Amino acid sequence: MDKKQDWTQPEPMWRKDADLPDFPALDKAEHTEVLIVGGGITGITTAYLLAKSGKKVILLESDQLLNGTTGHTTAKVTAQHGLIYEELVHHFGLEKATLYYQAQLHAHTLIERLIHDLEIDCNWTKEDAYLYSETKEGAQKLEKEYQAYQTLGIPGDLVDTLPFNQDISKALMMSHQARFHPIKYLTALVNEITRLGGKIYEGTEALKVKEGEQLLVTTNRGATVTCDQLVSCTHFPFYDGKGFYFSRMHAERSYLLAIEPERPAPDGMYLSIDEPKRSIRTAEHEGRTVLLIGGENHPTGEGRDTRFHYRALEEFAAETFGVKNVLFHWSAQDLTTLDKVPYIGPITRKNDRVFIATGYRKWGMTNGTLAAQLNHDYIMGEKSLFHEVFKPARFKADPSIKQFLAQNFDVSAHLVEGKLELVGNRPESLKKGEGGIIQWRGERAGAYKDEEGRLHVLDTTCTHMGCEVEWNSAEHTWDCPCHGSRFSYDGAVMEGPAKQPLLKIALSDTKDVDFVPTETEQTHEPSSDQP
Repeated sequence: MDKKQDWTQPEPMWRKDADLPDFPALDKAEHTEVLIVGGGITGITTAYLLAKSGKKVILLESDQLLNGTTGHTTAKVTAQHGLIYEELVHHFGLEKATLYYQAQLHAHTLIERLIHDLEIDCNWTKEDAYLYSETKEGAQKLEKEYQAYQTLGIPGDLVDTLPFNQDISKALMMSHQARFHPIKYLTALVNEITRLGGKIYEGTEALKVKEGEQLLVTTNRGATVTCDQLVSCTHFPFYDGKGFYFSRMHAERSYLLAIEPERPAPDGMYLSIDEPKRSIRTAEHEGRTVLLIGGENHPTGEGRDTRFHYRALEEFAAETFGVKNVLFHWSAQDLTTLDKVPYIGPITRKNDRVFIATGYRKWGMTNGTLAAQLNHDYIMGEKSLFHEVFKPARFKADPSIKQFLAQNFDVSAHLVEGKLELVGNRPESLKKGEGGIIQWRGERAGAYKDEEGRLHVLDTTCTHMGCEVEWNSAEHTWDCPCHGSRFSYDGAVMEGPAKQPLLKIALSDTKDVDFVPTETEQTHEPSSDQP
């Protein structure tokens, strides 16, 4: 290794070598036919397809375009979504399992066609994808998945070896998949949106929706947008519409390294099915081939010190490929639905004006593109064979009831455990750049000491439904283990479903504590999502 890694400065490789345009914040009232909220692959592709079809569109992004999950992806364009097809055949039947696979092929073809038609230079490369296991139990699972491939007509094969230093029991190959540079690809679509007359605003968070003759959307800056139809392309829909999506999905974090390997990088894309999972693929950066090593999944707000996960990936990379240098490291957050199939379409059965797209289960390149196509078809009045499979209002008793009960039991456990937890350090024990749970006047609180020695003390009660947030040491955030809300070190909302910041605690008594006080105490209204 060239140097000791600083795991507290995550930076995705994709944004480093792309040239994204900047857009202003919305500061006045606007009207449009379709408002799209969320500037990732789903929102951008939706805006492009609708603008191409002649619709007037506005896209709002609360932060910067492509700075969310899309900017932190592994960017595999594949229909091999882990061990999914045998499960889909079992729970949904042959017809819907076939449609799921065909939908992923449709998304793959759409991406490839746009790259060709718009002449996008985004390192598009066709490669085979592999699932592999080191155990006999895993091999049996792969054999069952292969049987599903054969039943569904999916091209693939079982193999016994891989072209790198990894002993396996079995691997399952899906041929003719692809990888690319997601931001270079989507930057071209952004430029097309504006060329077609679409409007894009960054730094503009959509907060509320009032349904009347038209939809009225209020933003964080006080500006409003009226529209005929609305598409929410955010993680948890920013507007729930009584769909209760916070209780129908769970959030997981995963981690990624971009390394310069000592040994030659293998062709192909790889994902282990054993725990802890490992994802492997090559990429291009500054004219050289690098390896992306991912994995270490865990529920948001749970697990070990987050720096542990980066170190574990580095150790795996060193053992398997050798590591000359760790070039980048970053993490992402993904949502999984009750039945592992994304929610795409009308937010509720009777609402034909508000559409959502979420729950991609780490496979956002194809699912995000598919969601854009399906919601475009809804809005344009076009029927799709795939609408029924992905409609958000579906509820399949098996496995949805089991998952719903498990997820919400877990939420209840976190509510109780967090409130009973009294362990914590004294605030003066924190070093500069450190955060964690402390005892503040006999109660649980969260604190972060910045580089100037200023202490930021917060009530650790999540403003969504009252769970207790936990400190993420690698990214300096407060993460909620119940529904995946994330807050900055000073309490600002970074990811929903929470809409209100964490409550800041006034530091009026500095006696016996070595720190500089921060702001005075603030109050806020509870989140509208609270029951």
